[in-house]
Amino acid sequence: MTDAAHDQFDVGYDCIISGGGPAGIVAGLLLARGGVRVVVLEKHTDFFRDFRGDTIHPSTLRLLDELGLYNEFAQITHRRVTNISLVGDDGRDYILGDLSRLNTAHPFMTIAPQWDFLNLLAKAGEAEPGFDLRMGVEMTSLIWDDDRVVGVRAQTPEGETELRAPLVVAADGRWSKARDEAQLSMRELRSTIDVWWFRIDTQAQLNESIAPRTKGGNVFVAIPRDGHVQMARLIPKGEDGRFRERGIESLRGAVAETFPALADDVEALQFDDVKLLDVRRNEAKRWFIDGLLCIGDSVHAMSPLGGVGVNLAVQDGVATARLLAEALRSGSVSTRDLKRVQRRRLLTTKTVELLQGGIHRMIEPVVHNGGVIRPPAPILWLLKTFPALTVIPAHILGLGVTPEHAPEFARRPVDGIDRRAEGRSRTAQEA
Repeated sequence: MTDAAHDQFDVGYDCIISGGGPAGIVAGLLLARGGVRVVVLEKHTDFFRDFRGDTIHPSTLRLLDELGLYNEFAQITHRRVTNISLVGDDGRDYILGDLSRLNTAHPFMTIAPQWDFLNLLAKAGEAEPGFDLRMGVEMTSLIWDDDRVVGVRAQTPEGETELRAPLVVAADGRWSKARDEAQLSMRELRSTIDVWWFRIDTQAQLNESIAPRTKGGNVFVAIPRDGHVQMARLIPKGEDGRFRERGIESLRGAVAETFPALADDVEALQFDDVKLLDVRRNEAKRWFIDGLLCIGDSVHAMSPLGGVGVNLAVQDGVATARLLAEALRSGSVSTRDLKRVQRRRLLTTKTVELLQGGIHRMIEPVVHNGGVIRPPAPILWLLKTFPALTVIPAHILGLGVTPEHAPEFARRPVDGIDRRAEGRSRTAQEA
């Protein structure tokens, strides 16, 4: 360890967070607002990366409101989506969840660049004396004292350093180093698809929807942005090489057939622009050991279908801060405290996994064999006969079975309205 690297972190922390994605940044910001000295380590030097989840659900919009940040978020270029649906080969739009029926101030989801969302949260953290975000710093291993985690080793631009704290929170994604070193085993859930991610520069206007769309056996999801469309093509798992052998013209033709408005823009598309996402769905039986808590994708990786991963991660971060701030301020966090976080988040996580599994079962046969995306007939009849029932999947995906709210200590006034007071009774009930 160099002296420069040591001096860079020559401060005391109550909590170390590995990973500056949605779970890590949210947990860090809320903990800092609760008087906890927290450092967030993010291995990249900025948040700008393509192919991050860009869907912000009503639960996260409500959180931004409670944190006093919604008005700033609203200035970010974004698009609104009011329903969760599937578009079949017949062109029909099957609405599975109607977000507009939710009883919340923001009954919709938005499509906004994740880097703008994370920059907004990081900027809010700068106002908190206990918040320390270190970009370009990567956790390399855990530090142990017998069976307890007491800190991390991290690689900085100046060299390797060590940080110690009563708790390490691993929010370092589906390939979590901390989780693997702690030997927290994962159970793989069924997924037989992978995803090609690419962008098409265009001025064409597509429908404000993130619904999977199929045509001629090809399944795509298009995410409209200003000046381009972020595109996902669903392919059978492990078939990346075979599909590339078909040539770029095959992909261009499939895009143009499925989205005629993009037919004039696909010629610029090259295979160098097409990135493979290895779709994994999994869950950890246990999220913690003494001194370490894993949250977000590190313990429940979701597929991109439905755009649920970001919002589950955010809710994990909120629950972590709400349930652990007091213990962290005292400098003593027990495994019982950590178990409370997992217990609180487990029902929503399991329910979303169940719903997403149902979406996979509808879409995967079409990806492999062609045909039409169509919900099971009994469910389709039920939702069409009783449209009000579409609020149920909307509530599960949009708000969660056990919704998370900002704790009172993290709330800030907006437009002269003090959000802290209105959250007191709710926070007490959820503790």
